[in-house]
Amino acid sequence: MRAVQVVRLDGPQAVEVTEVPDVVANPGQVLVEVHAAGVTFPDVLQSRGEYQMKPPVPFTPGSEVAGVVVSAPEGSGFAAGDRVAAFCVLGGFAERVAVDPALVFPLPDGVSFAAGAALPMNYLTVDFALARRGRLVAGETLLVHGAAGGVGTAAIQLGKAMGARVIAVVSTEEKAVVARDAGADEAIGVEGFKDAAKALTGGRGVDVVLDPVGGDRFTDSLRSLAPEGRLLVVGFTAGEIPTVKVNRLLLNNVDVVGVGWGAFWMHDPSYLTEQWQRLVPYLASGALTPPLGASFPLEKAAEALAELDERRATGKVLLTPR
Repeated sequence: MRAVQVVRLDGPQAVEVTEVPDVVANPGQVLVEVHAAGVTFPDVLQSRGEYQMKPPVPFTPGSEVAGVVVSAPEGSGFAAGDRVAAFCVLGGFAERVAVDPALVFPLPDGVSFAAGAALPMNYLTVDFALARRGRLVAGETLLVHGAAGGVGTAAIQLGKAMGARVIAVVSTEEKAVVARDAGADEAIGVEGFKDAAKALTGGRGVDVVLDPVGGDRFTDSLRSLAPEGRLLVVGFTAGEIPTVKVNRLLLNNVDVVGVGWGAFWMHDPSYLTEQWQRLVPYLASGALTPPLGASFPLEKAAEALAELDERRATGKVLLTPR
């Protein structure tokens, strides 16, 4: 079968599409024929050996897919022919992948394979961030950084579905259009976002900031918070890991909250099924509809990774093995 492989740790250009032996499911695994695979920022980091998970080269990246079940063990709840999404952790950039049943999710009939492949990483991360770690409730105001990216658009949609007012922070007008199309109530520029957010909230500030970017905007994110506000640390796509002077937390009664979704569910994979079941009504109603970006065949995996690496992506970047 064809698969994308990282053959050296030199970034997106160091991937090759090769013929590899067909994947064989181990006892207890679900074998999935991949119709679409989501491209994520951790895939970019893995291509340089900069992610916490460091498999030996060569390896096939790709953590999220959607497709059709080829075979499944008895008692798994799946059968050949089922439409599914899956969080496979590794190996998704290929024609087939074998996955633990706990990481496989039934795909509603109205959800395309492309949309299904855009769901596991971003939407389950954001559900964990907003519902569990951020304690977002209806009527609160949510500010989302990187709002045109995969995590950002997922946060906009889920925040709206949960009853929040959503303010999107974007770097270009093109990205503002993406954020508004995802459901943001307002879109503001990165420059001066703190003052703009304060103005939009009558000087009070926002209740929750979701930040997958990090870097030099962190301090102003803290200053954007209302009393008892929560800043959710999701990632560092800007590259720089910021620091915080904890006296700011004390003086303003605000929280900085880590969002380590993977670290959380690793101890109890059944949590993923619980999350998926929580999202299914939103998927069925159309409240969660992943904005889809560029789609590439396997042979252009390097280009797909470069879309994220060079900050050109708007909407979910996909690979389509078939």
